[in-house]
Amino acid sequence: MTGWNVYLVTQQRHSKGRDTREIVRAAIAGGVNVVQLREKDVPARERYELGLDLRELTRDSGVPLIVNDRVDIAQAIDADGVHLGGEDLPVEVARDLLGEDAIVGRSVSFVEDAREAERAGADYLGVGAIYATGSKDDIDDEEHAIGLDRLESICEAVSIPVVGIGGVDASNAAMVAATGADGVAVITAITGATDPEAATRALGDAVETGRRR
Repeated sequence: MTGWNVYLVTQQRHSKGRDTREIVRAAIAGGVNVVQLREKDVPARERYELGLDLRELTRDSGVPLIVNDRVDIAQAIDADGVHLGGEDLPVEVARDLLGEDAIVGRSVSFVEDAREAERAGADYLGVGAIYATGSKDDIDDEEHAIGLDRLESICEAVSIPVVGIGGVDASNAAMVAATGADGVAVITAITGATDPEAATRALGDAVETGRRR
Protein backbone atom coordinates (compact mmCIF):
# COMPACT_ATOMS: atom_id res chain seq x y z
CA MET A 1 0.00 0.00 0.00
CA THR A 2 1.09 3.56 -0.71
CA GLY A 3 -0.99 5.03 2.09
CA TRP A 4 -4.61 5.87 2.71
CA ASN A 5 -4.73 9.67 2.44
CA VAL A 6 -7.16 9.92 -0.48
CA TYR A 7 -9.44 7.02 -1.39
CA LEU A 8 -11.60 7.54 -4.50
CA VAL A 9 -14.93 5.72 -4.81
CA THR A 10 -16.11 5.82 -8.42
CA GLN A 11 -19.69 6.59 -9.43
CA GLN A 12 -20.36 7.55 -13.03
CA ARG A 13 -23.64 9.38 -12.33
CA HIS A 14 -21.81 11.96 -10.21
CA SER A 15 -19.14 12.63 -12.84
CA LYS A 16 -20.98 15.34 -14.81
CA GLY A 17 -21.10 13.29 -17.99
CA ARG A 18 -17.42 12.38 -17.93
CA ASP A 19 -16.18 8.83 -18.23
CA THR A 20 -15.02 7.10 -15.05
CA ARG A 21 -11.73 6.24 -16.73
CA GLU A 22 -11.09 9.94 -17.27
CA ILE A 23 -11.84 10.68 -13.61
CA VAL A 24 -9.56 7.90 -12.36
CA ARG A 25 -6.75 8.97 -14.67
CA ALA A 26 -6.97 12.53 -13.32
CA ALA A 27 -7.15 11.32 -9.71
CA ILE A 28 -4.03 9.21 -10.21
CA ALA A 29 -2.24 12.28 -11.57
CA GLY A 30 -3.37 14.15 -8.45
CA GLY A 31 -1.89 11.53 -6.13
CA VAL A 32 -4.86 9.35 -5.18
CA ASN A 33 -3.83 6.46 -2.91
CA VAL A 34 -6.66 3.95 -3.48
CA VAL A 35 -9.40 3.56 -6.10
CA GLN A 36 -12.62 1.67 -5.42
CA LEU A 37 -14.77 0.50 -8.33
CA ARG A 38 -18.34 1.08 -7.14
CA GLU A 39 -20.73 1.81 -10.05
CA LYS A 40 -23.61 -0.01 -8.36
CA ASP A 41 -26.15 1.25 -10.88
CA VAL A 42 -24.62 -0.45 -13.95
CA PRO A 43 -24.91 -4.11 -14.96
CA ALA A 44 -22.24 -6.54 -13.79
CA ARG A 45 -20.91 -6.98 -17.34
CA GLU A 46 -20.30 -3.24 -17.70
CA ARG A 47 -18.74 -3.04 -14.27
CA TYR A 48 -16.43 -5.91 -15.19
CA GLU A 49 -15.35 -4.27 -18.45
CA LEU A 50 -14.78 -0.94 -16.72
CA GLY A 51 -12.87 -2.78 -14.01
CA LEU A 52 -10.49 -4.28 -16.57
CA ASP A 53 -9.64 -0.79 -17.83
CA LEU A 54 -9.24 0.59 -14.31
CA ARG A 55 -7.07 -2.39 -13.40
CA GLU A 56 -4.69 -1.45 -16.21
CA LEU A 57 -4.63 2.22 -15.16
CA THR A 58 -4.08 1.53 -11.49
CA ARG A 59 -1.55 -1.24 -11.96
CA ASP A 60 0.59 0.95 -14.19
CA SER A 61 0.50 3.64 -11.49
CA GLY A 62 0.99 1.40 -8.46
CA VAL A 63 -2.39 2.35 -7.00
CA PRO A 64 -4.46 -0.42 -5.34
CA LEU A 65 -7.82 -1.17 -6.97
CA ILE A 66 -10.64 -2.31 -4.68
CA VAL A 67 -14.05 -3.55 -5.84
CA ASN A 68 -17.17 -2.61 -3.89
CA ASP A 69 -19.23 -5.61 -2.71
CA ARG A 70 -18.57 -7.97 -5.62
CA VAL A 71 -15.96 -10.58 -4.75
CA ASP A 72 -16.59 -12.28 -8.11
CA ILE A 73 -15.73 -9.14 -10.06
CA ALA A 74 -12.68 -8.57 -7.89
CA GLN A 75 -11.52 -12.07 -8.81
CA ALA A 76 -12.34 -11.65 -12.49
CA ILE A 77 -10.34 -8.44 -12.95
CA ASP A 78 -7.52 -9.42 -10.58
CA ALA A 79 -8.25 -6.48 -8.29
CA ASP A 80 -6.20 -5.93 -5.15
CA GLY A 81 -9.20 -6.52 -2.93
CA VAL A 82 -12.82 -5.91 -2.05
CA HIS A 83 -14.81 -3.57 0.18
CA LEU A 84 -17.74 -5.10 2.05
CA GLY A 85 -20.88 -3.67 3.60
CA GLY A 86 -22.89 -5.11 6.43
CA GLU A 87 -25.08 -7.18 4.11
CA ASP A 88 -22.26 -8.51 1.94
CA LEU A 89 -20.19 -11.66 2.40
CA PRO A 90 -18.42 -11.98 5.75
CA VAL A 91 -14.83 -10.77 5.86
CA GLU A 92 -13.57 -14.32 6.49
CA VAL A 93 -15.35 -15.69 3.41
CA ALA A 94 -14.02 -12.94 1.15
CA ARG A 95 -10.53 -13.64 2.50
CA ASP A 96 -10.88 -17.35 1.73
CA LEU A 97 -12.00 -16.60 -1.82
CA LEU A 98 -9.48 -13.87 -2.63
CA GLY A 99 -6.46 -15.12 -0.72
CA GLU A 100 -4.31 -13.92 2.14
CA ASP A 101 -2.69 -11.15 0.10
CA ALA A 102 -6.00 -9.52 -0.82
CA ILE A 103 -7.06 -6.23 0.79
CA VAL A 104 -10.42 -6.69 2.50
CA GLY A 105 -12.20 -3.58 3.79
CA ARG A 106 -15.40 -3.23 5.76
CA SER A 107 -17.92 -0.41 6.20
CA VAL A 108 -18.86 0.36 9.80
CA SER A 109 -20.55 3.11 11.77
CA PHE A 110 -20.22 1.89 15.37
CA VAL A 111 -17.33 1.05 17.66
CA GLU A 112 -18.36 -2.55 18.32
CA ASP A 113 -18.82 -3.23 14.62
CA ALA A 114 -15.34 -1.83 14.04
CA ARG A 115 -13.85 -4.12 16.66
CA GLU A 116 -15.72 -7.10 15.23
CA ALA A 117 -14.48 -6.35 11.70
CA GLU A 118 -10.92 -6.12 12.95
CA ARG A 119 -11.27 -9.44 14.78
CA ALA A 120 -12.64 -10.99 11.58
CA GLY A 121 -9.48 -9.96 9.73
CA ALA A 122 -10.46 -6.76 7.91
CA ASP A 123 -7.45 -4.82 6.63
CA TYR A 124 -9.08 -1.41 6.93
CA LEU A 125 -12.39 0.25 7.78
CA GLY A 126 -14.52 2.74 5.88
CA VAL A 127 -16.31 4.72 8.60
CA GLY A 128 -19.31 6.93 8.02
CA ALA A 129 -21.25 8.70 7.00
CA ILE A 130 -19.27 11.41 8.78
CA TYR A 131 -21.45 14.19 7.40
CA ALA A 132 -24.78 14.13 5.58
CA THR A 133 -24.32 13.28 1.92
CA GLY A 134 -26.35 12.74 -1.21
CA SER A 135 -23.79 10.50 -2.89
CA LYS A 136 -25.08 7.20 -1.54
CA ASP A 137 -28.75 6.39 -1.27
CA ASP A 138 -28.31 4.67 2.08
CA ILE A 139 -26.62 7.57 3.88
CA ASP A 140 -28.32 10.69 2.58
CA ASP A 141 -30.13 11.88 5.71
CA GLU A 142 -28.83 13.91 8.64
CA GLU A 143 -29.83 11.15 11.06
CA HIS A 144 -27.25 8.86 9.48
CA ALA A 145 -24.32 11.27 9.93
CA ILE A 146 -22.20 9.90 12.76
CA GLY A 147 -19.99 12.96 13.25
CA LEU A 148 -16.35 13.38 14.24
CA ASP A 149 -16.64 12.26 17.86
CA ARG A 150 -17.76 8.75 16.94
CA LEU A 151 -15.15 8.58 14.20
CA GLU A 152 -12.49 9.41 16.78
CA SER A 153 -13.84 6.71 19.11
CA ILE A 154 -13.63 4.15 16.33
CA CYS A 155 -10.07 5.22 15.47
CA GLU A 156 -9.10 4.75 19.11
CA ALA A 157 -10.78 1.33 19.30
CA VAL A 158 -8.93 -0.38 16.44
CA SER A 159 -5.37 -0.73 15.20
CA ILE A 160 -6.13 -1.13 11.49
CA PRO A 161 -6.35 1.85 9.09
CA VAL A 162 -9.54 3.93 9.11
CA VAL A 163 -10.83 6.15 6.32
CA GLY A 164 -13.71 8.54 6.92
CA ILE A 165 -16.42 8.74 4.26
CA GLY A 166 -19.61 10.71 3.76
CA GLY A 167 -19.82 14.40 2.93
CA VAL A 168 -16.06 14.81 3.03
CA ASP A 169 -14.33 17.38 0.83
CA ALA A 170 -11.25 19.61 0.97
CA SER A 171 -12.99 22.02 3.36
CA ASN A 172 -13.42 19.43 6.14
CA ALA A 173 -10.91 16.66 5.35
CA ALA A 174 -8.40 18.11 7.79
CA MET A 175 -10.91 17.81 10.64
CA VAL A 176 -11.55 14.19 9.68
CA ALA A 177 -7.83 13.40 9.67
CA ALA A 178 -7.36 15.18 13.01
CA THR A 179 -9.53 12.52 14.69
CA GLY A 180 -6.86 9.92 13.98
CA ALA A 181 -8.29 8.68 10.68
CA ASP A 182 -5.67 7.55 8.18
CA GLY A 183 -7.43 9.21 5.29
CA VAL A 184 -10.68 10.18 3.61
CA ALA A 185 -12.84 8.34 1.08
CA VAL A 186 -14.82 10.48 -1.33
CA ILE A 187 -17.12 10.24 -4.30
CA THR A 188 -18.36 13.65 -5.46
CA ALA A 189 -15.43 15.64 -4.05
CA ILE A 190 -13.40 14.19 -6.92
CA THR A 191 -15.88 12.81 -9.48
CA GLY A 192 -17.97 15.98 -9.44
CA ALA A 193 -15.05 18.42 -9.34
CA THR A 194 -14.34 20.70 -12.28
CA ASP A 195 -10.70 19.66 -12.03
CA PRO A 196 -10.51 16.15 -10.48
CA GLU A 197 -6.72 16.18 -10.44
CA ALA A 198 -6.57 19.42 -8.46
CA ALA A 199 -9.37 18.24 -6.18
CA THR A 200 -7.45 15.07 -5.38
CA ARG A 201 -4.33 17.07 -4.58
CA ALA A 202 -6.29 19.46 -2.35
CA LEU A 203 -7.77 16.55 -0.40
CA GLY A 204 -4.33 15.07 0.14
CA ASP A 205 -2.98 18.39 1.39
CA ALA A 206 -5.93 18.76 3.78
CA VAL A 207 -5.37 15.28 5.22
CA GLU A 208 -1.72 16.04 5.83
CA THR A 209 -2.69 19.31 7.53
CA GLY A 210 -5.15 17.47 9.78
CA ARG A 211 -2.53 14.95 10.83
CA ARG A 212 -0.30 17.75 12.10
CA ARG A 213 -3.02 19.11 14.42
